[in-house]
Amino acid sequence: MIANPGRIRLSALATALAVILTSTMAVAREITVQQAVEQVQRETSAKVLSVQTLRIGKRKIYRIKILTSGGQVRVLEIKADQ
Repeated sequence: MIANPGRIRLSALATALAVILTSTMAVAREITVQQAVEQVQRETSAKVLSVQTLRIGKRKIYRIKILTSGGQVRVLEIKADQ
């Protein structure tokens, strides 16, 4: 049986469109500064001392200064687009 060329092109187009829409939706997810702080608190159990929002080009980064349970001050950077 010979495949229908029009049907093959339509199927390829539909697949390409699905990939584009899926990748666009993934890029659109950006966490808030509050969500970034909550993530750091969950993962480190540390006290948050300060938060800065930085823009590097089109990217947004949250710089979060924490105090660990061992008394060390550390700075973590969390990308807003996750």
